[in-house]
Amino acid sequence: MRRDYTEWPPLLEDGLTGDWTSQFAAWFADATELGLPEPNAMIVATADASGRPSARTVLLKGYDPGGFVFFTNYESRKGGELAVNPYASLVFPWFPLQRQVIVTGSVERVSRAETEEYFASRPRGSRLGAWASPQSRVLTGRDEVDKGLAEAIARFGDGPVPAPPHWGGFRVIPETVEFWQGRSSRLHDRLRFRRAAGPDAAEWVVERLAP
Repeated sequence: MRRDYTEWPPLLEDGLTGDWTSQFAAWFADATELGLPEPNAMIVATADASGRPSARTVLLKGYDPGGFVFFTNYESRKGGELAVNPYASLVFPWFPLQRQVIVTGSVERVSRAETEEYFASRPRGSRLGAWASPQSRVLTGRDEVDKGLAEAIARFGDGPVPAPPHWGGFRVIPETVEFWQGRSSRLHDRLRFRRAAGPDAAEWVVERLAP
């Protein structure tokens, strides 16, 4: 099951854009134009108060120099872990491009206004589903989900479906953003933007990591 990575050009320092945001935008555009299914899918890794990790795939819903945003049930496993340990890592696994983007950073909730604006853009079924599912809780069977959906439909009828109070967005504020390009013989290119420490914390440095 071994495959050598030779199909795409190397990632060199002089080929980077000026900042991690524009570099991510360029790679995201490549993944989108290539027709990758759900190029905004990312693995979100969190850990509980004792350091036990968990991970799952979530869809990226926005990014800018302030960070990467996704939405979820705040009472879910990841929501509970982020409440006690507000740090996360993201991985964008763009396999056909032989690329990964790996992010680490602190996490904060987005504003309620941002949550409500995004929630209003979701399909009605997804909005009802946010009310129907007690995400991550143990259920006795699928019928509990169906019952929750039926209750949500009865509650809201044909009227508006607001964002539940337990549902909202998180922003991962990056401390590092690594761009990983597969190369032959497992000698991959790894260039990382890292937020500088100390008085220059607003500045970023670029460093090459050993493959």
